[in-house]
Amino acid sequence: QVQFVESGGGLVQPGGSLTLSCAASGVTLRYYSIGWFRQAPGKEREGVSCISSSGSSPYYADSVKGRFTISRDNAKNTVYLQMEALKPEDTAVYYCAARTRGLAIRTTEYEYWGQGTQVTVSS
Repeated sequence: QVQFVESGGGLVQPGGSLTLSCAASGVTLRYYSIGWFRQAPGKEREGVSCISSSGSSPYYADSVKGRFTISRDNAKNTVYLQMEALKPEDTAVYYCAARTRGLAIRTTEYEYWGQGTQVTVSS
């Protein structure tokens, strides 16, 4: 059974940091490109970052560039999203998703999805 599980969300003050994890089971993660997406209340799900199977040339949305870092540990079958200098507008449910092809940032291009983890940035 293919499964992707996000963890690491929570409540953090503006300017704080969180690291999200996306753990895969039932698949060998090194064959997949992974994307991180987020969805705020009343808004469409948007792409935040993605990383290819090799880990080269990750993509970041302009809104998070310079603050978020995506990485992967294929030995642990896990992808991470390190988030720094968090802002209230980063508040959303964060999802990881997987696809067997190269980098992509549109939701329709991903085959597998996790259940999401809530990130709330508030004082």
